[in-house]
Amino acid sequence: MVETNIALTAAAPARAQAMQSFDFQTRPRVVFGTGALDRLGELATALGGSRALLVSDPGVVSAGYPNRAITQLMRADVEAFLFDGVAENPTTEHVGAGLAFAQSKQINLIIGLGGGSSIDCAKGVNFLLSNGGKMQDYWGVGKAAKPMLPLIAIPTTAGTGSEAQSFALISDPETHQKMACGDPKAAAAATILDPELTLTQPAAVTAHTGIDAVSHALETWVTNKRNALSQMYSREAWRLLSGSFERVLADPSDVEARAAMQLGANFAGSAIEASMLGAAHSCANPLTAHRDVVHGSAVGMMLPAVIRFNAKTVGALYEELGPGGAEMIASRVESMLRLAGLPARLSEYNIAEADLPGLAEEASRQWTARFNPRPVDSAELLEIYRCVL
Repeated sequence: MVETNIALTAAAPARAQAMQSFDFQTRPRVVFGTGALDRLGELATALGGSRALLVSDPGVVSAGYPNRAITQLMRADVEAFLFDGVAENPTTEHVGAGLAFAQSKQINLIIGLGGGSSIDCAKGVNFLLSNGGKMQDYWGVGKAAKPMLPLIAIPTTAGTGSEAQSFALISDPETHQKMACGDPKAAAAATILDPELTLTQPAAVTAHTGIDAVSHALETWVTNKRNALSQMYSREAWRLLSGSFERVLADPSDVEARAAMQLGANFAGSAIEASMLGAAHSCANPLTAHRDVVHGSAVGMMLPAVIRFNAKTVGALYEELGPGGAEMIASRVESMLRLAGLPARLSEYNIAEADLPGLAEEASRQWTARFNPRPVDSAELLEIYRCVL
């Protein structure tokens, strides 16, 4: 088993008077370590599973992980049904296909195996299989009236942290709106973090998901909903991710670095659950929806400008993460983008000045915008886009 030194450090006592109250339900059970996938059967039976829907995608299937998962389930006398019709940024159509596949199978356990897309799709299927209706009915928080099936989340990337969250991000293919559908009942009952499952990621996936995780750590650290618990996760996530990102790019077989990235992404996901995200994600979503910019690239490209923008309000918080504060962190993210070979400018995607007002207007309507520590509307977001043009 990989051993990773974890020092969970709370925010400095000097800011105690500014600490916010919070209500955070600790979940899920986390099983971490190399070879942890072998415990899937044990976890499934502990949750009362006997007929499991396994949600994955073709790339993960080609890597052989669903077959390994099914073997472990069979050893525990759990029958498994594989749905592998998930694509990046899952839509209501993917969820609908998964629902149609599962409806006749008498499922009593759902397993999401793959990147954030597979896990989010598994949550989406769970909403509809358990509560009926359509995904639009669950856009928002706490709209599932009935109990949901137990979910086991098994990430094969180190990025979204979806396995630690009660939200499913599902896109509407007609409006291109990314719907955040959240409910405490949708959270995974257990998650398996096996760094060996991330070894087969293509270099581009490692880069995109790694930058995504970094953005989660840094945005959750400063949101206006931040609190002592969220910042504990954010700080440790940044420590793990910033110390390992370059290592996994240089040596994809470095299991220790892979383990740190996966755990860092998970901690950042827990921070999102406790404190939400900010303007970098608000700006990134329209780029993904309308310009087909991969989410990790989109949010990484916007993050340095947002950090510099936020520094006028929460500069002291950035200084707690290291000497140089906001400028050091923004420059570090830019260095990560260069090392990963990811674009740093909107112009590299043929986005022009004339496109920015429309993007800014849509960004202002994103749900994460209201959690940014420095208030933003379309005018401020337009200036942020201009800084990245």
